[in-house]
Amino acid sequence: MPLTVLSVREIAKTQYYHFKAIIVAGMGIFTDAYDLFCIPPITRLLGHIYYKSHNYQIPHPVEASMLAVALLGTMVGQLVFGWLGDRVGRGRMYGLALMLMMVGSIGCGLSMGRTRGHVLASLVFFRFLLRVGVGGDYPLSVTIMSEYVNKRMRGAFIAAVFSMLGFGILASSIVTMAVCKIFGRIYPSSSNGLTPKEADIAWRLILMLGAFPAAITYYWRMMMPETARHTALVELNVLQAARDMEPVLDVSLNQVAEDHPFPPSPPSYPLFSKLFFLLHGRDLLACSTTWFLLDIAFYGSNLCQSHIFEKHHNASEATTAFEAAFKVAKLQAIVACCFTIPGYFVAVFLIDRVGRVRIQVVGFVLMAIVYFSIAYIYWDHHTGKLFMILYGLTFFFANCGPNTTTFVVPAELFPARFRSTCHGIAGAAGKVGAMIGAVGFLMVSKNDDQDGDKRMIVMLIILGGICVVGMAVTMLFTRETMGTSLDEIEKENRDEPVQGRCFP
Repeated sequence: MPLTVLSVREIAKTQYYHFKAIIVAGMGIFTDAYDLFCIPPITRLLGHIYYKSHNYQIPHPVEASMLAVALLGTMVGQLVFGWLGDRVGRGRMYGLALMLMMVGSIGCGLSMGRTRGHVLASLVFFRFLLRVGVGGDYPLSVTIMSEYVNKRMRGAFIAAVFSMLGFGILASSIVTMAVCKIFGRIYPSSSNGLTPKEADIAWRLILMLGAFPAAITYYWRMMMPETARHTALVELNVLQAARDMEPVLDVSLNQVAEDHPFPPSPPSYPLFSKLFFLLHGRDLLACSTTWFLLDIAFYGSNLCQSHIFEKHHNASEATTAFEAAFKVAKLQAIVACCFTIPGYFVAVFLIDRVGRVRIQVVGFVLMAIVYFSIAYIYWDHHTGKLFMILYGLTFFFANCGPNTTTFVVPAELFPARFRSTCHGIAGAAGKVGAMIGAVGFLMVSKNDDQDGDKRMIVMLIILGGICVVGMAVTMLFTRETMGTSLDEIEKENRDEPVQGRCFP
């Protein structure tokens, strides 16, 4: 029999507290997007400030290294904080992850040194620190939300937390455009085309402003109680779990109190034991593989959209550093408003109606079709409006499909004592894919010659093929969790499967 406090939570009405939790938990995801997507326009500023002899462009190997180190920091944070979230507690580690994000954001803006090498080295170090905090926020935020919300709305609320990624992209673009426009008017370039020294202040200001959203939610994060599922099933303190959930569920303590104060003893097998892989190996493989495949395609095309824009719309013709950065940020804002954010809204609407697996499969299929179409258009040299619309649709189909579901499903499939760790493992696998996709896309797009065009076509075809593989893995291995309570999923008896595959 499940504990009363957990059973009541699964059927409890949605409270104001849950909507506040979306904002509080989503600020880490928001900061993630803000940091990642303010970097492409910032690299334009850095190119004008420190790489005048390289046609005002940061060399692709340097840009790729900066991006890879940032993604590596995210991967480290997901693994370390995911494990600590299960060992120490989600709530106890929540504030530390946010603190790392704030310190990292401010540190990026205060990158030390006047020479190019010193500034970039300092920037890379603080971005790594920031990304460790961001990576740690992923498994903690999603696990807390999944353990707070009832089974009927669980998917929608987790997807709503993840949708803050889109608003983070939009916010970073708006802030960058505003800063560039203001600095461009106050400090115009000289008649000889030299970049004003105040441009070095502009990019630092953009990065430091990323600490503000995290800072304003720090108090509420520290006030959030530990989840009842961790307190009751991992710490084995049922009475404290009931006390913590009393204000969250808006019920009296008598309604969630237990007749017996001791919970059933959890299974004794450890993480990565033979029995763990027997019971949860398929789920961990499915979550990690689909996230890995998705991020190759998603990060590869998403973080390099400025290079595609520059290649086909002559962004490089911008005359000043501020104009170059403004144009990149403007493109990102347009893509976010037209494709990225609507995709998240569709995911929030469909995920508890259609199911996680169905929208993940359909999302992968539609992404593959669009990538193959883009490759054909690219081959035929028709890279106008149709190309850009199809390119934007890859983000829409990713966000209303696998980009959201790969974030949601690992937070539901695993027992409470492994949930944060396994989500961190799946997310880290995704970041390995992100490094492959982003660095690969950067290196392929570095040349404008005919061979570079051929490499881009091959890259697009490969991305389409990766989406097809993602669809196949999803259909073969991913289990549906829609409408299933975490109490049912917690059943670790092999004779009691959670639910069959989608498309039986």
